[in-house]
Amino acid sequence: MKPFQVLRDPKAFQLLADETRRKILYLLRVKEMTVSQIATELNLTPQALYHHIKKLMHGNMVEVVREERCGHLIESYYRAAAEDFLLTVGKVSAQTFHDKKLAEEQVKTVLKTLNKLGFNLKFDDKKVSELVDLRAGLITKCCTSDERFERAQDEIWSAEELDLLTKDIATEFAGTLLMSDEDFVNQQKTREKIRNLLHSLTPK
Repeated sequence: MKPFQVLRDPKAFQLLADETRRKILYLLRVKEMTVSQIATELNLTPQALYHHIKKLMHGNMVEVVREERCGHLIESYYRAAAEDFLLTVGKVSAQTFHDKKLAEEQVKTVLKTLNKLGFNLKFDDKKVSELVDLRAGLITKCCTSDERFERAQDEIWSAEELDLLTKDIATEFAGTLLMSDEDFVNQQKTREKIRNLLHSLTPK
């Protein structure tokens, strides 16, 4: 199993927006399991579970590692293709990114976490949507159309000798080095909008 895998297909966002599929990946990161075993763990029918497995396999997130004969049947054992996945918009438009339920769920989780830390943010679905839109614009301004950045990003996240934090820093630095002056100015403007919106969530 790889430590990380970069996913550029926009369909990956849709796949991981489903809670059941996220649970399947969590289980398959821990150990190899059959469809029947996963179905029992998640209290689903094998037929319903197999539907999710097929989609995850098509998205290159799950793979078959071995097969065992069980009576007249041959059971496949599955595992996650990587311990963690990096979903990147690459050349995908901001619209494709911010339409994904996963992005909104992530932002809500972050805001709730900040509230637990005492930030006391008041937000609703509209504010979450605005933050996702702005963040999508921020990402697409970070030279994601530059093929050099895509190559560097793939190599960074495939480097087994680097830990997660180091990979994140290396990706940020690579993006900064390859960013045009105009992109840099636009990114700073977007960051200011995000900052102002976050401040607006704090009661006066």
